[in-house]
Amino acid sequence: MSNLFKGSPYRRRRDLESGSRSADLDRDLDDYESSSPFNITSTKNASVERLRRWRQAALVLNASRRFRYTLDLKKEEEKKQILRKIRAHAQAIRAAYLFKEAGLRVNGTTDPQKTSGGDFAVSQEQLTTVTRDHNITALQELGGVKGLAEALKTSPEKGILGDDSDLVKRKNVFGSNTYPQKKGRSFWMFLWEAWQDLTLIILMVAAAASLALGIKTEGIKEGWYDGVSIAFAVLLVIVVTAISDYRQSLQFQNLNEEKRNIHLEVIRGGRRVEVSIYDIVVGDVIPLNIGDQVPADGILITGHSLSIDESSMTGESKIVHKSTSEPFLMSGCKVADGSGTMLVTGVGINTEWGLLMASISEDTGEETPLQVRLNGVATFIGIVGLSVAVLVLVVLMIRYFTGHTKNPDGSIQFKAGRTSVSAAVDGAIKIFTVAVTIVVVAVPEGLPLAVTLTLAYSMRKMMRDKALVRRLSACETMGSATTICSDKTGTLTLNEMTVVDAYVGGQKLDPPDNKARLSGVLSSLLIQGVAQNTNGSVFVPEGAGDVEVSGSPTEKAILVWGLKLGMDFDAVRSQSTLVHVFPFNSEKKRGGVALQSAESQVYIHWKGAAEIVLACCSRYSDASGEVVPMDEDKALFFKNAIEDMAARSLRCVAIAYRPYEEKVPADEQQLMQWKLPEDDLILLAIVGIKDPCRPGVRDAIQLCQNAGVKVRMVTGDNLQTAKAIALECGILGSDADAVEPNLIEGRIFRAYSDEQREEIAEKISVMGRSSPNDKLLLVQALRKRGHVVAVTGDGTNDAPALHEADIGLSMGIQGTEVAKESSDIIILDDNFASVVKVVRWGRSVYANIQKFIQFQLTVNVAALIINVVAAISSGDVPLNAVQLLWVNLIMDTLGALALATEPPTDHLMHRPPVGRR
Repeated sequence: MSNLFKGSPYRRRRDLESGSRSADLDRDLDDYESSSPFNITSTKNASVERLRRWRQAALVLNASRRFRYTLDLKKEEEKKQILRKIRAHAQAIRAAYLFKEAGLRVNGTTDPQKTSGGDFAVSQEQLTTVTRDHNITALQELGGVKGLAEALKTSPEKGILGDDSDLVKRKNVFGSNTYPQKKGRSFWMFLWEAWQDLTLIILMVAAAASLALGIKTEGIKEGWYDGVSIAFAVLLVIVVTAISDYRQSLQFQNLNEEKRNIHLEVIRGGRRVEVSIYDIVVGDVIPLNIGDQVPADGILITGHSLSIDESSMTGESKIVHKSTSEPFLMSGCKVADGSGTMLVTGVGINTEWGLLMASISEDTGEETPLQVRLNGVATFIGIVGLSVAVLVLVVLMIRYFTGHTKNPDGSIQFKAGRTSVSAAVDGAIKIFTVAVTIVVVAVPEGLPLAVTLTLAYSMRKMMRDKALVRRLSACETMGSATTICSDKTGTLTLNEMTVVDAYVGGQKLDPPDNKARLSGVLSSLLIQGVAQNTNGSVFVPEGAGDVEVSGSPTEKAILVWGLKLGMDFDAVRSQSTLVHVFPFNSEKKRGGVALQSAESQVYIHWKGAAEIVLACCSRYSDASGEVVPMDEDKALFFKNAIEDMAARSLRCVAIAYRPYEEKVPADEQQLMQWKLPEDDLILLAIVGIKDPCRPGVRDAIQLCQNAGVKVRMVTGDNLQTAKAIALECGILGSDADAVEPNLIEGRIFRAYSDEQREEIAEKISVMGRSSPNDKLLLVQALRKRGHVVAVTGDGTNDAPALHEADIGLSMGIQGTEVAKESSDIIILDDNFASVVKVVRWGRSVYANIQKFIQFQLTVNVAALIINVVAAISSGDVPLNAVQLLWVNLIMDTLGALALATEPPTDHLMHRPPVGRR
C-alpha cells in the first residue's frame, strides 16, 4: 500500500496572488446552527467541549468499538499541555543561555567552542547558541550573516555547491532535517483493543458457560458444539476488526508522512532547485514568499516587509516583523507577508520545531458528522435491543420456574422441589445465553466498523485520484456539497502562461517581442522593471544549456517575454540596488519596488492588474522613450486594448514607473513604514497573457450541473477575462447569462448589506476582481442560506474562506503552506476534474453506508422479531445462539467489508446532493 504515496506532487506553491489576512477565522457558527448536542453539522469547527457534550448526551454501549478512530479528548488535552511545557522549556533554556553569556562577558571570558565543526569553521553548538537562543551578539562575533556564511562554506547569493559529497558532509556534521517519530502501535495492541469490548466479553463468558453446560448435559462428543462455535465467531470478529484497524493505522501514517513531505525551492550553485523538506541541510539558502512555511531554523539574509506568524511556536498569535536587527527565523512558522531569503543554521532535532514534533504524536482522531449520527442510531438500536432482551429474559425465566417450559418429549423441564439445583442452574444459564444472543443481534456491531472502513477505503482510492485527504470528515461532507466556489487560475485553466499581446510605447507590438520598434531608453526602463520587480529568477548555465526561468506562472511568462526583448537578468539586477519592496498584494492587485541606479537616481516600478495600474498613470512613454501626458483619447485607447484582450480571455498586466526626487528614508525602521508612491505613474507597457482552459473542465462542470452542484468562479482577474473563461468552460451558458448579479465585481458585492448579500449570493456564477475577503463573505452568505459549500484556493488569503467552508480544497502544486493547513483536501494536480472525482467519492460513501444499513437492519430486525415472538409464545427460540451469532457477527462484518469497498458509479452523479441534514 505504501507505493501508493510515493512521488506525489505535493509541492509548495510559488504564486503570490495573496495579501493581508482578514476576517476572524474562528467565528462561531452556532448562531445559525442548532445547539442540540446531536446536531454537529460541521465537526470542522466543533470545539472539544461540544464533542464532550455529545459524548455525555449519548449512552454508548460499546465505547471501545463504537469510537474507532475518533478523537481521544483526554489525549487532546495532554497534547496541548506537552506543547505548553516544551515552549516554556525552550524559553527557559534561552533565558539561561543569555544569563550565562552575560556572566561570562562580565568576567571577561567567552564560552569556549565545545565540539569541532569538522571541515567547517563553526560547530553545531555555536549555531544552536546563535539561533535557538536568538543571540545577536554571538552572531556579530561570527561576523554577521556574511561571516557565518563563510564559516558554513556557502554564498548568500548562490547557496551551497549541492553535490552529493557536500550534502553528506553537512548531514554528518549538522544532522539531517528529520526528527525521530513515535513508533506506531503493533498489531498485537490492536488485537488487545478489539478484545476489550463489553459485548464480546459477555459472549466469551456465555461461550464458556455453554461449553461447560453442553459437555455436562450431552457429553463431550455432542456438547462442545455450541460453546466452541460461539467462541470461534467471537475470535473471528476480533481478528477481522484488529486487521482492519491495523491496516488503517498504517494508512494514516503514510498519509501523515505525505502531508509533511513539503517540496520547496532552494538556491544551490546559483540556480533554484526543488527539493524535499527532508533534504534541506545547514548552509542552504532558501527563498521565502508569502504563505510559505519556514522549513528549518535560520537567519535572514535579505527581507522585504517580511512578517512571520510565530503562533505555532510561541502559542501567541502575534505577527513578528523580521529585519537585520531581528533576523532569527524559527522552523515551523509561516510567512504572513513579504518575501526574503534565509540561511539555514539548524535542522531536524536541533530546532525547537523538531523537539516539538518528536515529543508529540500526530493524533488523526476526529469525529465525522456521519459517525456522530450513526453512533446515535446504533446507541438507540442498542437500547431497544437491551430492553427486548430483558423482556425475553424475564418472560422465559417466569415460564421456566412456573413449569411452563417443556422438553422435546413433552416432559416439564422444572418441577419445584423435584428438579436438582444444578439442573435448575443449567436451565437458567441456557435462558441467559438466549437473552445475551438477542442483545448481540440487536446491537449493530458492524455499523461503526462500516463507516470507518468506507472512509478509510475512500481515502486510499482518492489518493489515486489525485486528492490527499487531510480531514476524514471531508470524504463524506463532499457528498453533500451543493455548490463549489472555484478559483480560475490553475484550477479551471492550465496555469501555463505566455505573453501573446503587448502594447508598448503607446502602440501595439506585433509580434509582442518585436524589440526593433522600441527606443533604447524605453527598452532599458522596461527591462529594468521586468528584471527587478519580480519574485522569479533566471539562471543561465555556464556553457550552452537552456536558460532556466523560475517563479510563479505569471512571473515566468513576463520574464520569458523580457528575455525575448534582450534582457540580461543578472546584469540588469547588478546595475541598480533594491531600496524597498512592496510585495504583490491580492487586495491591491499590484506589487512595486524602489530602485537606486548607479547615478543615485531613484525609480519606483509598479506591476499589476492592468486597469488598476492604468488608473494610477497620468503619463505614458511613447515609442521614442519620450514621456507624454495621458490625454482622454490615449486613456480610452488603452482601456479598449485591455477590454479587447480580456474579452479574448487574456490576463492583462500593466508595467509602469516614476522617478522619485525626494529623499528616501535612510533608517531601516522608517524604510519598513515607507509607503511607495503609487500616483502620477508613467505607463511603460500592457501585456496580455494567455492561460488556456484545462482540457476536460467543460465536461467536469457539466457533470456537476447534472448532479445538482452549482459551480461558481471566484477570481481576482478582470471581469471580462473571467466572463470569457466562464463562457469557454460552461459556467455561463451564453452572453445572455452574463449580466448582474450572475456576473458581479467583488467591490459591488461587498458593498451590499448582509441580507442583500444572502439574496444575491444564490444567483452569482462569476465574481471578478474579488479580494480574499469577498470570497469569505460569499462563503458565509451561501452557508447561511443552507448550502454545503466547497471552496478551492491556493493563496495565503484564501485561508479564511477555506477554513470557513464545509470543505476546503487547496492546490498541491500552486498552493501555499498556509492554504494547505486550512484545507481539508489537497488536490495534487490542481485540476478541477479531480474536484469532481472527490464529489463522486463523497456520494459513494453515503450510498455505501445506506446500502449497509438497509442490509443489516433487514437481517437483524427479521431475526430479532422471529426470536422474540417465538420465545414469548412458545418459550423456545427457533434460531439458537450459534445461528444468530453467525448471522450477526460474521455476515455483518463481511457485509460491511463488501459494501464499504464498492467503488463509485456514474449514476451517483445523476441525483441531487444529500444536503446538510
